[in-house]
Amino acid sequence: MIRTVLLASFVILGLTGCSGAMKPEDFEGKEPRFVLEDFFEGKTKAWGMFHDRFGNLRREFEVDITGSWDGETLILDEEFDYADGEQDRRIWTILKVDDNTYTGTADDILGVASGRTFGNALNWTYDMDLKVGDGSLRVKFDDWMFLRPGGVLLNRASVSKWGFEIGVVTLSFSRVEVESDAALLNVQQRAAE
Repeated sequence: MIRTVLLASFVILGLTGCSGAMKPEDFEGKEPRFVLEDFFEGKTKAWGMFHDRFGNLRREFEVDITGSWDGETLILDEEFDYADGEQDRRIWTILKVDDNTYTGTADDILGVASGRTFGNALNWTYDMDLKVGDGSLRVKFDDWMFLRPGGVLLNRASVSKWGFEIGVVTLSFSRVEVESDAALLNVQQRAAE
């Protein structure tokens, strides 16, 4: 009896696991529509963390991002500040291939990253040499970004090695509005008068 229940459980888990992986097309028509170059043009702030495969929090960080869009190419200049005091920088060059497809390169990315967007979602995949101590580990990133109402962008990235997930990066992005900076400057100028 126990053997039959276990066998049935494995069959059910196997069937649900084979039902197909999430695809960008699954989000066609979802709102608000995520257009990579619209969201990241200008200033953006992100807060993130990395959990290992056991769920242990390993790193926390903030990212200041400056994006410029020329109609074909998006340049993202990312400045990372880690909670342990380490700093890092990555500059992405992202080409818009068509309405739903992007490719990108950066110094620490191996080959070319590829992205597809539909509705409010973007799936971004790439390989990189991830810094670990004094060395590096070659890993694969499978990023899923979802634009939420109110302009918040949520990101979950699975980090894997040899097909096994070794950790998850979670990020929250928010646009930094230039108008608020101008308003703050006006208040400061009035206070100085």
